[in-house]
Amino acid sequence: MSSKASAKSSTPPDVVAAFNSREFLATLTEAPGVYRMLDAHAAVLYVGKAKNLKKRVSSYFQKTGHSPRIALMLQQVAAMEVTATRSEAEALILENTLIKKLAPKYNILFRDDKSYPYIGLSGGEFPRLFYHRGSFEKKSHYFGPFPNGLAVRESIQLIQKTFLLRTCEEAVFAHRSRPCLMHQIKRCKAPCVGLVSQRDYAADARLATLFLRGRHAEVVDGLTRRMEEAATALRFEEAAALRDQIRALQAVLHRQYVSSTREADVDIIAAVVERGSLCVNLAMVRGGLHLGDRACFPQAAAEAEAAEGLAAFVAQHYLEQPAPARLILNEYPVEDLPEGVNAGPPKNEMERAWVEMALTNARLAVRARWQAKTRSSGRIASLQEALDMPEPPRRIECFDISHTMGEGTVASCVVCVDGAMKKGDYRRFNIEGIQPGDDYAAMRQALTRRYEKVATGDTVAPDLVLIDGGKGQHRVAREVFAELGIDHLASIGVAKGEDRKPGLETLFVHGRGMPLQLGMDHAGFHLIQEIRDEAHRFAIVGHRARRAKARGRSKLDDVAGVGPARRKKLLAQFGGLDGVKTATIEDLCRVDGISRRLAEEIHKSLR
Repeated sequence: MSSKASAKSSTPPDVVAAFNSREFLATLTEAPGVYRMLDAHAAVLYVGKAKNLKKRVSSYFQKTGHSPRIALMLQQVAAMEVTATRSEAEALILENTLIKKLAPKYNILFRDDKSYPYIGLSGGEFPRLFYHRGSFEKKSHYFGPFPNGLAVRESIQLIQKTFLLRTCEEAVFAHRSRPCLMHQIKRCKAPCVGLVSQRDYAADARLATLFLRGRHAEVVDGLTRRMEEAATALRFEEAAALRDQIRALQAVLHRQYVSSTREADVDIIAAVVERGSLCVNLAMVRGGLHLGDRACFPQAAAEAEAAEGLAAFVAQHYLEQPAPARLILNEYPVEDLPEGVNAGPPKNEMERAWVEMALTNARLAVRARWQAKTRSSGRIASLQEALDMPEPPRRIECFDISHTMGEGTVASCVVCVDGAMKKGDYRRFNIEGIQPGDDYAAMRQALTRRYEKVATGDTVAPDLVLIDGGKGQHRVAREVFAELGIDHLASIGVAKGEDRKPGLETLFVHGRGMPLQLGMDHAGFHLIQEIRDEAHRFAIVGHRARRAKARGRSKLDDVAGVGPARRKKLLAQFGGLDGVKTATIEDLCRVDGISRRLAEEIHKSLR
């Protein structure tokens, strides 16, 4: 059900009289739903949800004391639209969808929470422990979210040390013929070569699952019982290993930022407005352990108050993330919290300490962001002056090539916007069809693929292009730009200095006859170095992944009829791929599930 009211008047859009609120309110339903405020040009100013549409919308026009931000918005309202829903939960989902789709001027919008990291535990006989971001797979279990990647990696290291679960990729696990380094340093029980039974490994995986769910006391009690049983049965080596596990757990459980008297699951959310910026800081406590925090800066938050930011964050974050047992907020009460969310102010000294710490970290994040922004502006201005550019180079793109003796060539393109790296715009190009080791051809292919879209107007053009290379690489770039009809793009070739020492790089600037060499303390040069180093890192990571994928692929994968199960049996039977290669057809036939016809095909394929 939808309704709409508007004013047919020549009154300017910033006057309240342009909207007859009394007439509109008389038509409203008391059902839950979503309301949209529009200006005189039908642009959406604000999207909100309500348990009771009539009561919520009336509060805007019948109450006083609104914040400056809301008061300014109400002056521009020329029309309103409402959509009634069957429940408040439906209204919350619709509100979130419309905010992200329409990006209204007065809504505080936080980025998607899909980037939060998780710990994953795969399925199968010997589950794998892994770091995860993105969508979930049905066969795996996920624990989190965690506030940052560091918290995930520290937890994974702890679980490795305590429960000795494997972290290797499935392709590596299936092809091991002897224990790896992780087993030697006591971080894995080497299930890949049968040094632990499936039953014992499953017991460790169950304990790790309990630990990740915050049930630490159960884990410690279970390990203690097993240690005592092993000691009673005179299995002293096993008892000593269990004792070490318990000590490792206890050491970490006691090494916390803020100790907790109970195994609480809470989120602490604090919002501050400083230096013209709104920051919402989320700190996570799971099982009584403080996992760290994460500072969030929303879009369209000009003139917003802390309580508004807090309400927007809670509504958006817990739509996609599971809410813990309780939320502790620094600003309270907050209107329009999602249904079913248990939120409130701190109740005791412990919780007040958590909130104070979250507030401190929010203020530090605002200060750091302001300093970074000021520093970035100075570096861009210095670079503009050094290159004698008419406008500041707000968007800079940098390219680099990485390969090993011509193998697995990858080109990277990293992007810097307003002095900050914009990772969402990064691109990698797998280079094909060139002579191995021909960096000029690789650069030509990458630049052509990237800037074809710029030439057709399908994507934004950079203000400056950096090419990691000397005269030759830069010449190739200029040729590509000329061929594509975008020769107006500014570009620089960044050549490594003598002995490849940082700080001695030479810049080949398009349009200048002589190379340019800036001082090591030059702010603009520091920006170039930072972007170039990031392009180098991004290219190497892509190259290594491509090379590992190519080398990690077994020839058995190319044999029709040999799937993961048969491949694992073959490798186990013959001790690895080399053993399978030397096996006769008769030897292969003796493996369970391998017919003579398939054995002949395997034998032929591996020759």
